Amino acid sequence: MGWATWAAIYFTVWWTVLFMVLPFGRKQEGDVNEVGYLPGTPARPQIAKKFLWTTILSAILVALAWASGHFGLVDYRALLQG
Repeated sequence: MGWATWAAIYFTVWWTVLFMVLPFGRKQEGDVNEVGYLPGTPARPQIAKKFLWTTILSAILVALAWASGHFGLVDYRALLQG
């Protein structure tokens, strides 16, 4: 597989991991009735920290997938042929 395929895989894994990481550390404030503030929104979303963790975890997962194919642990061509 070429680099464009691995970039697409990384992009897909990144978004999937982001949705898994988003709920971690979520703390909701009490009843805040400000205009434009939804009651379910987290008090401190820490989105930059979550993006960093998402990037690290995605890189590890894609590196493991690449290494498993590169070193012959999984034969992806055989999997694609059925």
